[in-house]
Amino acid sequence: MPTRLIKSSLLAGALLLCTGIIYHSAGNSNKLTLPPSPRKIQVAILLDVSNSMDGLISQAKAQLWNMVSLLGKSNCDGYTPKIEIALYEYGRSSNKPSAGYVEQITPFTSDLDEVSKQLFRLTTMGGDEYCGQVMYNSLNELKWEDGPDHYKVIFIAGNEDFLQGNLPFTKACALAKQKQVVVNTIYCGDRMQGLTEHWNLGAECGKGSFTHINSNAAIDLVATPYDDRLFELNKILNATYIGYGQMGRESKVKQEEADAQNFELNKPAAAERVIVKGKKSLYTNSQWDLVDAQEADPQFYNKVAPSALPESIRSKSRTEIKTYIESLASKRKEIQKELEAIQAQREKFILAEKAKKTGSVEQTLATEMEKILREQARRTGIRIP
Repeated sequence: MPTRLIKSSLLAGALLLCTGIIYHSAGNSNKLTLPPSPRKIQVAILLDVSNSMDGLISQAKAQLWNMVSLLGKSNCDGYTPKIEIALYEYGRSSNKPSAGYVEQITPFTSDLDEVSKQLFRLTTMGGDEYCGQVMYNSLNELKWEDGPDHYKVIFIAGNEDFLQGNLPFTKACALAKQKQVVVNTIYCGDRMQGLTEHWNLGAECGKGSFTHINSNAAIDLVATPYDDRLFELNKILNATYIGYGQMGRESKVKQEEADAQNFELNKPAAAERVIVKGKKSLYTNSQWDLVDAQEADPQFYNKVAPSALPESIRSKSRTEIKTYIESLASKRKEIQKELEAIQAQREKFILAEKAKKTGSVEQTLATEMEKILREQARRTGIRIP
């Protein structure tokens, strides 16, 4: 076979492998088998909420949009995997003792406003920190995708001895290996203390990484000259989201509350949220928004019950409703295009500002998760530039 054809075949094969499409050839017949589901990146974040972890919770709130923005750059030959995030807390004495003082905050979801809402609800309270238990619960309860083509990862962060609790961490590790989930442990404190308290063991059994952070350090978020324009665009973008049904009314409020909470927490973090909201692959709300629902189903305008529509358009004809939704979609695309351009300028500015700083960068939840995500995603053929 000529070299050019060999290269073309290899490239085609890489694309099919990456997207999960399997191509069979037998004799003169060819069969194309589509995958049961798209490639995914599933991230379960397990947070210690005992008394000393206020700094960790604050970092997690600020880190969320940076992490999602980073994952939104992931691709496999031009395809962006679907991002799902789950949250667990452990170490709260008011949680059920029978469950090891562990509680699921959110299952795997792409509803980023809900993840943000739940993060802002987290508070700290003294309790026993059972790492093996929270790992096992997350592995057992969450709907992890089957197969090695997805990047499935746990980040467990906290302090105190990793071996506490009645459920041995080795039981959780065995389940992680069975489900092909990578486990990363993040000790909040000195590295040597983390080793003394066995935090490296969880990462070793889960084929992941062990690292440590200063959970009380402020995350190095850079304000830029582009942020004010981002906030202006965010208001215009929000106006293109029109809810339908009870979920639409509730979710619209949740969207605006998440904007306000992140803005109050940290303006650079709020700017990262706006960037994420501008990416259709990351921020999609077909379950409550007219525009996204119409894109998901071109006949949605003809199916939605009039009673589910906002009162302002309830009396319109189906053709008028379709035209109204299309006008909102067109406006949203314009905003998304400008947000994409601003993101490139903003990232260039941030890199230049960080390059001016001297000395070592303090390890935080943001710095460590970013390094780990970039390295580990490559194992499944997913590249994060």
